[in-house]
Amino acid sequence: MKKAMENDADEMRPEYDLRGGVRGKYYERYRQGTNIVLLEPDLAKIFKNSSTVNRALRVYLAEHGGPPAPADHKTG
Repeated sequence: MKKAMENDADEMRPEYDLRGGVRGKYYERYRQGTNIVLLEPDLAKIFKNSSTVNRALRVYLAEHGGPPAPADHKTG
């Protein structure tokens, strides 16, 4: 019986060991929500962060009759 328990303990791979994890590390970020969009490599060279993508999309929507920009948003 003891040998069977030792074999069960050895089944978990070291990379699955979660003892060093931090509970709730990303909880607040998860609650805020996110929308991940993957850019093609050629576009990623131009739009290097979220603010440049958001700015470009707001300009596009403003020129093409999209929804208005939020009142508290800076477009500069």
